[in-house]
Amino acid sequence: MKPLKLRALLTALALTLAPGIAVLGTATDAFAVTKISHATATQMFRDVGITWSSSGNCSDRNNPTCTSFEQLNLATAQGAQTLKRASGCALNITGGTETGHASGTYSHWNGYKLDYSKSTCVTSYVKNTFTYIGLRGDGAPQYRSGSGNIYADEGNHWDVLYYNCGGC
Repeated sequence: MKPLKLRALLTALALTLAPGIAVLGTATDAFAVTKISHATATQMFRDVGITWSSSGNCSDRNNPTCTSFEQLNLATAQGAQTLKRASGCALNITGGTETGHASGTYSHWNGYKLDYSKSTCVTSYVKNTFTYIGLRGDGAPQYRSGSGNIYADEGNHWDVLYYNCGGC
């Protein structure tokens, strides 16, 4: 099957199985990032018992006091599900794709990152399961999962960069 036809078939299948998902990119892209809606992400999180909160009690992507999942990468949401299932810890997301985070290709805004509330369970899981890889430029200790995702301890929360779904 030609790559363009295969991609169209996979996109149609994804949209049939998961409404609210959009595939971005062209047929010539080496890797297309799949974006999901806030509603799709929240349902995925509810399905495994992940909670979320915001200081503004809102989900507006353009408001930095909100916690939004609009335009979150599907792999990021799946990575959160993987963390929840593997760790068995309570997970509360405090930062998603809303404005107000640092910029860059692999940023919150671009759907690659989530922030989690600190807990003894999550901290113990990360430090005992993943590999310490040194300090980030801002001094945050970093840990790399076996799948390559990066967990940064920012003091009062975990900042997690998802390159992939972590074995979903």
